Amino acid sequence: MASTNDAPVLAGIGPSDALPVARVAARVAAGHGCGVHLLHAFNWAAMAAPAVSGSRADAERLIAEASEAVRLSQPKVPITTEIVEGPAVANLVRKSESAFLVAVGDGGMAHCDRCIPADSPAVQVAARADCPVLVVRREPPPQGPVLVGVDGSASAETALAWAFAAARELRARLMAVWVVDTDDAIEAATQRLGDLVARVSADDTAVECHVVRGDPGSVLVDQSRSAQLTVVAARGDEPWRGMLGAVSQAVLYHAPSPVIVVRGVTGGPDADGS
Repeated sequence: MASTNDAPVLAGIGPSDALPVARVAARVAAGHGCGVHLLHAFNWAAMAAPAVSGSRADAERLIAEASEAVRLSQPKVPITTEIVEGPAVANLVRKSESAFLVAVGDGGMAHCDRCIPADSPAVQVAARADCPVLVVRREPPPQGPVLVGVDGSASAETALAWAFAAARELRARLMAVWVVDTDDAIEAATQRLGDLVARVSADDTAVECHVVRGDPGSVLVDQSRSAQLTVVAARGDEPWRGMLGAVSQAVLYHAPSPVIVVRGVTGGPDADGS
């Protein structure tokens, strides 16, 4: 991931959720002093010539509408645009190497009662990108806290730093939740969570700390119903699970709030001094 100063928020613009993604990307970019790069990808080679012409016009119209949404939302944020050939996921993952954050729509999966397919574009980008990924929901979230899941791992500490930055940006309180599996673990986790929050906090953001017994994914999904943003580490303390851990998958699939999956970084969003 590139530093904040020279990296844009990369927004994947698709036909079903272009405007919500553009507006949220603009807000994040404004909060971190960077620009927005709007990207629409399409597999032109798979189409006949007349269809290519019409689809190209649709893509240009979509990018124009997303650009206007950014301008209306955050007039001072610089905008660049790009229409590329090829699969959207592959292009977003490749370009994530030079992005501050990738913003994508969820494809409506937060409202899907069935199992979410592993090849869902939002899931694939969150699992493979080289920077944090913000998954935008179609419905606007409530004006609640920024929720972050913490488990004591190094990656969860980075997620906590991102959550603090988001809370400052949104002028919201922060709710840090650590889920344990036994009552005996509550006291020690409470002390560790308090110490961690004190170490990571750099301002006067209001913070609530909660240690809860239960299943981490279920607890965070439930808490996210009143949150305006949920932040999780990609794998937490489960490096053996692959690209996404069980908790981040549960939150990504089922939380009604927007979700930032933090991956591809070794420090918080201000780690470069910006």
